[in-house]
Amino acid sequence: MSLFDWFANRRKVGPVSQEKHDREIADGLWSKCPSCSAMTYTKDLRANQMVCLECGHHMRVYSDERIRQLIDPGTWKPLALELYPTDPLKFRDRKAYSDRLRETQDKTGLIDAVQVGLGQMDGFSVGLGAMDFRFMGGSMGSVVGEKLTRMIEAATERRSPVIIVCASGGARMQEGMLSLMQMAKISAALERHREARLLYVPVLTHPTTGGVTASFAMLGDIILAEPKATIGFAGRRVVEQTLREKLPDDFQTSEYLLTHGFVDAIVPRTQLKKTLVQLIGLHQPAPLSSRTSHFMHIPDMVAFKAISPD
Repeated sequence: MSLFDWFANRRKVGPVSQEKHDREIADGLWSKCPSCSAMTYTKDLRANQMVCLECGHHMRVYSDERIRQLIDPGTWKPLALELYPTDPLKFRDRKAYSDRLRETQDKTGLIDAVQVGLGQMDGFSVGLGAMDFRFMGGSMGSVVGEKLTRMIEAATERRSPVIIVCASGGARMQEGMLSLMQMAKISAALERHREARLLYVPVLTHPTTGGVTASFAMLGDIILAEPKATIGFAGRRVVEQTLREKLPDDFQTSEYLLTHGFVDAIVPRTQLKKTLVQLIGLHQPAPLSSRTSHFMHIPDMVAFKAISPD
């Protein structure tokens, strides 16, 4: 085929649709920011922990990536891998709950909406739970509650701090009361952790809502949030209809909650691990191998307001 014929055939194909163009961009070497539409080399974006280099927009990341970002390489020990969700109520909406679980597991490669385990964070032993919004909106079912409870109890036994990265639409309606019971179970485990005088820090990411917000997400000794995350209980429209008044534009955002005292600090994702290590270092002795380095940056934590965009 001549070069002329090749160009002629290209013209016959017609322009590439916007949908196909966006798909090729998403699957290729470049990523488009949903906030500012800036095109970023995907490798650079991942190196910046999926935070836009142009506008600072925090793109959604999932449990595997959260663990890689926070836990020292080679130290992660997952817990409760034998727990699998079931369908005790034989619930059915547009499809059976058991079918929905199986499809979501095949699609995401996850057992349920959270991964838990023990690991190290700059040498400090920690218990970590990372919720995953891909799995039915990060909803809190019986397995999520049991996994988090076991992780908290294991951390309490080892006298380690607990970090939970929250990302959830709330309780899982397909499990009814069994889901709501997880709120009390996790809260009771956290109370025993508190009685042992150990640190618990929840990290609220986009979105953190419903029964998760109403329980363990707000029980932290120090509550951190990512910038511009949606955090609340009921949806904005429900609140407006109930109160019959217009709510502020930034209602149920990290910044709004910081102003009104519901969170202690807004921490960019790129600074999250450093901030957590500083907090842990202030609340327990540092490992001998790194005791000096952990406390060199303590002055950075004097004013939490400095961490937030305000």
